[in-house]
Amino acid sequence: MSKYDYEELLERALSKVTAKASKWDRFEMPKSQVIIVGSRTIITNFKDISDALNREPKHLFLFLLHELGTAGVLEEGRAVLHGKFAKSSIDSLVERYTKMYVLCPVCGKVDTELKKEGRITLIVCGACGAVSPAKA
Repeated sequence: MSKYDYEELLERALSKVTAKASKWDRFEMPKSQVIIVGSRTIITNFKDISDALNREPKHLFLFLLHELGTAGVLEEGRAVLHGKFAKSSIDSLVERYTKMYVLCPVCGKVDTELKKEGRITLIVCGACGAVSPAKA
């Protein structure tokens, strides 16, 4: 028989295990930096926002255009939207995008990626392994 009891073995095992820190442990929702010039709204840190969400800038941009009902262009890491839009409305749309396309519906982590299978877009979670359909 072993000279250790269960509690001692458990303590010993736990002392040898290192916690794996994820880069998403302290995720903060990115805030937009908005400038309104004439009848155009410019999101100057658009590339930074899409990088923080780990998504293609084009996907986030098309979501914003659809939700705002406007046209625009992506140029050099910033988004130029036709029309005047408040910073608060852009931030709330980025938050809605994050809930729909970034956060895992099962575990709530942001360590996900989008994969397209046929006509269905899937959210694949790297943390828990869940595969969920994204909202259309």
